Amino acid sequence: MPTYRSHVLVCGGTGCVSSGSAKLQEALQKELGKQGLDKEILLVQTGCHGMCEAGPIMVVYPEGTFYTHVKPEDAAEIVEEHLLKGRVVQRLLHKEDLTAEAVAHYKELPFYSKQMRITLRNCGYINPDNIDEYIGRDGYQGLAKVLQGLSRDDVINEVKTSGLRGRGGGGFPTGMKWEFCKKSPGDKKFVICNADEGDPGAFMDRSLLEGDPHAILEGMAIGAYAMGADEGYIYCRAEYPLAIKRLHQAIAQAEEYGLLGKNIMGTDFSFEIHVKEGAGAFVCGEETALMASIEGQRGMPRPRPPFPANKGLWEKPSNINNVETWANVAQIILHGGAWYASVGTEKSKGTKVFALTGKVKNTGLVEVPMGTTIREVVFEIGGGILNDKKFKAVQIGGPSGGCLTEEHLDLPISYESLTAAGAIMGSGGLVVVDEDTCMVDVAKFFLEFTQAESCGKCVPCREGTKKMLDILTRITEGKGQEGDIEKLQYLGTQIKDASLCGLGQTAPNPVLTTIRYFRHEYEAHIKDKKCPAGACVALTSFVIDPAKCIGCTKCARVCPVNAITGEIKKPHVIDAEKCVKCGACAEACPVKAISRR
Repeated sequence: MPTYRSHVLVCGGTGCVSSGSAKLQEALQKELGKQGLDKEILLVQTGCHGMCEAGPIMVVYPEGTFYTHVKPEDAAEIVEEHLLKGRVVQRLLHKEDLTAEAVAHYKELPFYSKQMRITLRNCGYINPDNIDEYIGRDGYQGLAKVLQGLSRDDVINEVKTSGLRGRGGGGFPTGMKWEFCKKSPGDKKFVICNADEGDPGAFMDRSLLEGDPHAILEGMAIGAYAMGADEGYIYCRAEYPLAIKRLHQAIAQAEEYGLLGKNIMGTDFSFEIHVKEGAGAFVCGEETALMASIEGQRGMPRPRPPFPANKGLWEKPSNINNVETWANVAQIILHGGAWYASVGTEKSKGTKVFALTGKVKNTGLVEVPMGTTIREVVFEIGGGILNDKKFKAVQIGGPSGGCLTEEHLDLPISYESLTAAGAIMGSGGLVVVDEDTCMVDVAKFFLEFTQAESCGKCVPCREGTKKMLDILTRITEGKGQEGDIEKLQYLGTQIKDASLCGLGQTAPNPVLTTIRYFRHEYEAHIKDKKCPAGACVALTSFVIDPAKCIGCTKCARVCPVNAITGEIKKPHVIDAEKCVKCGACAEACPVKAISRR
């Protein structure tokens, strides 16, 4: 293989691609050729680096220089200064804020230095389209170890020792789940990867599939060996075209290398994987609905028992784990279950990947040991609240999760602690909100999502979520009534207890937790007809402070309905009857004389 004095890694995850990383890569390749460096420097497209807010991202090795917000027009300067003359381009280095000193090496950034990457260990480091790079990072060594002498029970016991629990939301012990499937009688079994990631703001599975697809394939192969399966499916939503493309490429490469297909590594173990594209229904993330969709039926949950381990896909014993769970398996086998169990808490082992989004400075993909506090994730890794606003809450666990407050900032992240606080781990969505966010509106947003995604099969979910949404809508429109809070609590409890599947059983969580921790905001909406955060349009108004107004007329000129009047250099006024509360006037005011009340 050729050797290179430098490797330039350009992020090829969806976030950076949408920011122009493909054009950046083209520009870099062109400049390298122009300077005669294309034989000395290797340009590599990787998966997601994690710090999505700073994209497009590129890293220059061996020094590990970390460049952010790189544009195609920066390529010539980078090649000329850094790659040719050895001088770091200071202006492209990352800064924690505008006044902070630039950081040259990615390992020195708190965003990366405070993480522990097991699942994401290859994302941003290797070219996901090249199986050799995965193998060069100990890829398929776990599968080789299994096929060279471990029994099926040995593999399952190792996974049980690790304490790995399902990362898709429920947190069921993975080894125990595998054991149920192994013991289930039948000459045909299936293993399935649930890649139907549909939570608003979540992109953990997508980034893993795009950045390290072979880790999922290897994990599934190990699981198939342990459970006695010879066929597997990856159910991935069609809205992830890059992930699907890289999965097909990875499967083809693994088959070419004899790592999938017939007689893997010269043994009598055979295993093939298919990719099934889902149509984007959130309910298909539920395992029985997912299997129905693979079979060509409408994706709707069915009652359990029988459980998939006994009667699953095409009524054969089946095991379903999500992307992140499968991605941990090879590392557990390679390094041992005890190694993995040494990370995390007593009952929640290993690490967890979160999609950190919302009103936080450093949005992106993070992986931390179980037991890490919410404060560490938001303020140390995430860099704190955007525009230095006040922290208000985090929505954890997606639309099926719950909202946690400032008093929970030092709560160690684990399955048990989050459940006790009224939330769930979920698949790993973590949305940060600040003081300008209305928690009633947040609850309404997530309930709108789950209500629209309900399959309609069972009455509690179909009708109950609609009734809850009607009440929330009334409250945010200033039409709330005494007793509405109690109605929401009653309906939420009934829906959780009586719904058929996990969607309905968890749909009320955002509403119930916001009532639990932000009841005063609901009461203000209902009793005082006020939105404390000033976010609900029907309950807010814009006013001009005459003491601050300089009469510049900028507000009047941008008002789309001519609701602002006044003479030049004299205080203006807003006609409340005409005002549509768009906020354009407040944005245009140069002296901040206009406020929302």
